[in-house]
Amino acid sequence: MEEEIDTPRDSSSKPCGPLEEYRIPDYILKPDAQQVLVDHAPQCPVLVFINSKSGGQLGSSLITTYRELLNEAQVIDLSEEAPDKVLRRLYVNVERLKIEGDILAVQIWRTMRLIVAGGDGTASWLLGVVSDLKLSHPPPVATVPLGTGNNLPFSFGWGKKNPSTDQEAVKSFLGLVKHAKEIKIDSWHLLLRMRAPKEGPCEPIAPLELPHSLHAFHRVSSGDSHNVEGYHTFRGGFWNYFSMGMDAEVSYAFHSERKRNPEKFKNQMTNQGAYAKLGLKQGWFCASLSHPSSRNIPQFAKVKVMKRAGGHWEELQIHHSIRSIVCLNLPSFSGGFNPWGTPGTRRAEDREFTAPYVDDGLLEVVGFRDAWHGLVLLAPNGHGHRLAQAHRIRFEFHKGAADHTFMRVDGEPWKQPLPKDDDTIVVEISCLGQVTMLANEPCKSKSFSDPLSSLGHDSHHHDHGDEDKDGVGEEDEWEDGRRKFGAADTFKLPDEIDIAHLS
Repeated sequence: MEEEIDTPRDSSSKPCGPLEEYRIPDYILKPDAQQVLVDHAPQCPVLVFINSKSGGQLGSSLITTYRELLNEAQVIDLSEEAPDKVLRRLYVNVERLKIEGDILAVQIWRTMRLIVAGGDGTASWLLGVVSDLKLSHPPPVATVPLGTGNNLPFSFGWGKKNPSTDQEAVKSFLGLVKHAKEIKIDSWHLLLRMRAPKEGPCEPIAPLELPHSLHAFHRVSSGDSHNVEGYHTFRGGFWNYFSMGMDAEVSYAFHSERKRNPEKFKNQMTNQGAYAKLGLKQGWFCASLSHPSSRNIPQFAKVKVMKRAGGHWEELQIHHSIRSIVCLNLPSFSGGFNPWGTPGTRRAEDREFTAPYVDDGLLEVVGFRDAWHGLVLLAPNGHGHRLAQAHRIRFEFHKGAADHTFMRVDGEPWKQPLPKDDDTIVVEISCLGQVTMLANEPCKSKSFSDPLSSLGHDSHHHDHGDEDKDGVGEEDEWEDGRRKFGAADTFKLPDEIDIAHLS
């Protein structure tokens, strides 16, 4: 343990105000601000990043409240300033102050926590920036659910319902952040390589024109070691999932629709209903009627996995009816489901699989035939078709009847052109270090390095052959959480749809 550093205390000084424990002084945040003496170091200094465009009007309302309670400069509107700029400026300034012997700067550097409020894409954007900065003491990150999916916050116990924005709600949230537990999770590197086309655009086609669209998913420079002459190579990172196929197509349709008519998408529940209707329209439920089998994944892609670091590549045999593949790091996908479930040892095909830990260097690969198949996730022990657990995954796309597919990274979808000739497009996913998240109880994510903690206490039992019991002790959470807010956006039928007319 590092020794604690106390700032000098004046015995006659008054106790800190209620939010002084979270407040960062101006001179720490801004290089040109006047240095001040502070009686006490804040116990839990926070830097707050909020996407004002998320959650309808909630984002801008949340910014107002945080700025009323904290130093305005420690609350950043991501539509005005990018997180990499803010964090670089702060850390360069803190290093200068540390060299000058500023004890408060050292204390803040050691104890600072980040809060990010936005959709999953916004949270991933910030995690990508923290990873890229390669800090010697990276700050842990708490996520506020402020989007439609909210899988990242849900995975770490922050819920999935958009928050209240009044002062009491924000104070309560800050209290949870102060006592939250740190948990490391794997970071995943994604590489997409495609031959430069003779005509037409070569960018993956994204519906979002936000700075974090496909967060940090950008074309590599000519000097990058991943660059190959005659090809366009894109790279990025993700923390929750990479998916492709029909689920990403529904997501793309939703984002495109929201971009065209933003005024119709102000409310979280309305958004989820719109999402489900698009699922119907896209043929995610009625496969045989509207979805040609040429769009099923085995028709245009091979999937290879390396199960352990330094192992060999194996090709996965994927059933011809699979329409979506999800590569999952966290136990929350599409509105809060865990498509992997908890494999037991009763079935022979499950014996090689383990529970889904977030820090074991493995991704869980799950297949879905259609949304009816996805509805098995509503059952207490429900799970998708488990394909593999892997340290590296490689998708090879070849020419087929389809000229495009859809892909999605942590909630951000795009339309991906497929080869028109004998060329191959490659997507390769590999483990790349870890980031630190803040977890609130009850936390769904289980840590491999902490199996006896409250995060992983039940995983020990599963490993001893108690098959698929992950639904047993969770009735309260199940009733209150998943059915109310988290019936998966992609799989959920709107209330007014009559199932009898679909079969």
